[in-house]
Amino acid sequence: YHKKQRNMSIYSPFSKSQLLPQEEKLEVARHKSELFIGIPKETSYQERRICLTPDAVSSLVSHGHRVMLEAGAGECSSYSDKEYSDAGAEITQDTKKVLGCPMILKVEPPTLAELEMMNPQTIVISAIQLKTQKKEYFEALASKRITALAFEFIKDEDGSYPAVKSLSEIAGTASVLIASELMIGENIGKGLLFGNITGVPPTKVVIIGAGTVAEYAARTALGLGATVKVFDNSITKLRRLQNTLNQRIFTSTIQEKSLLKALRRCDVAIGAMKGKNRAPIVVTETMVEHMKKGAVIVDVSIDTGGCFETSEVTTHEKPTFIKNGVIHYCVPNIPSRYSKTASMSISNIISPFLLHIADDGGIETAIRCNRGLKHGIYSYHGVLTNKAIADWFNLEYRDINLIVF
Repeated sequence: YHKKQRNMSIYSPFSKSQLLPQEEKLEVARHKSELFIGIPKETSYQERRICLTPDAVSSLVSHGHRVMLEAGAGECSSYSDKEYSDAGAEITQDTKKVLGCPMILKVEPPTLAELEMMNPQTIVISAIQLKTQKKEYFEALASKRITALAFEFIKDEDGSYPAVKSLSEIAGTASVLIASELMIGENIGKGLLFGNITGVPPTKVVIIGAGTVAEYAARTALGLGATVKVFDNSITKLRRLQNTLNQRIFTSTIQEKSLLKALRRCDVAIGAMKGKNRAPIVVTETMVEHMKKGAVIVDVSIDTGGCFETSEVTTHEKPTFIKNGVIHYCVPNIPSRYSKTASMSISNIISPFLLHIADDGGIETAIRCNRGLKHGIYSYHGVLTNKAIADWFNLEYRDINLIVF
């Protein structure tokens, strides 16, 4: 018995000191940090949005944070400098002073010239727009050891991407409103009213894709009284769309014969397909040739290449062109057309995250506590932490979960 007891003590998983009473370890309270945010004027072509509305600035200032705004930054979104000043923001004409703030908020990603004016270790929160970026951008982030977050990558509690979803809602609704304007054009439109008038056949709309853009385009078109047909190769997406709209609409997988039949009869066709790298070309030029003269194509997926073979990138100044007698609207940045709505939408998403960062004691602690915010980081002190970007530009990267625990 004694021998057995001695052997048990040899293989005991605890040392003698571990079995003695231990002191209790309490969680150290997080210290709130004060943010100093710089909002420069957007310099990118056609960008009219701003990240924070005066109301959001007022909320941040009341929590003890500082916001410095470049004069005129909110003008394109119908927000005056006085509104920001009244909200507690500091207004300056000096771009370098704004870009010298420890945290920078932008809609478009900063240019190389703007990165040059920033201090090392700056935190940048903006869109990234991967398709328009170059390798030099990430090299500049690395040389300045900048921590950068992208709107597109930030996740919500339910795993969705709030910024992408919100802007897709705007683009989907806008696509139908834009089409309704183009249909009444004096020279090119058919003079059709986008609605279901008694005794008049309703406007026919074809939507290619069944994501968020398609959902809001369908919702708007149905609200105006149009008949809607949606095509997508995902039965799950089509089922979810019907359940969300709470009514039965025509849905189909993408089959050339049925798609061509729908396109021949439609007045409006909306492209809302997304691909991993490039949007798939679903509608060929031959199919477009069979469409009605004066019909309208709004290719919302043009920012990733477009899903109509005839699509070519256009601008807000000259948004349309006619090909095979069909009006094409192919502006990549549709939400910027509705700059105030888009600004309010971005502001609603970003300002709660900023307050979280401050309450958690800064970006370092915040990304440890908030997985959705951590997912938004693609450059951590200059180290590239996003695999998709690394693969796209053939750069080295490190998993952020191995750097931040």
